[in-house]
Amino acid sequence: MAIQDAQITIMVREMDRSILFYQFISFTLQNRWADHYAQLTAPGIVIGLHPTGNNSHSAGSGNMSIGFTTDNFKKAANLLISLSVPAISRDEEGGKFLHFNDPDETALYFIKPKW
Repeated sequence: MAIQDAQITIMVREMDRSILFYQFISFTLQNRWADHYAQLTAPGIVIGLHPTGNNSHSAGSGNMSIGFTTDNFKKAANLLISLSVPAISRDEEGGKFLHFNDPDETALYFIKPKW
């Protein structure tokens, strides 16, 4: 067996709102099946959005976060400010981090690595 592809599925409350959010932070809508599922892509990652409609899954990040490497940290910070998305900035040995959440509180971050 060989894994052909992979994606991360995020449980969301409102499909349209979540799709727009990920498009604003530079993802491209690849596929959408009404309000049942959507796939968004960026270099090196596919994110699936799935509605939480049946209470068997809750929205939010739980114990995970998803990071996106950026070459322009200031532009990433300004993008979040323009969207009124609160963010926490950290400068550490490995790089600069900008932590924020999507509309369903999934933990995300931009990183400009020092390596």
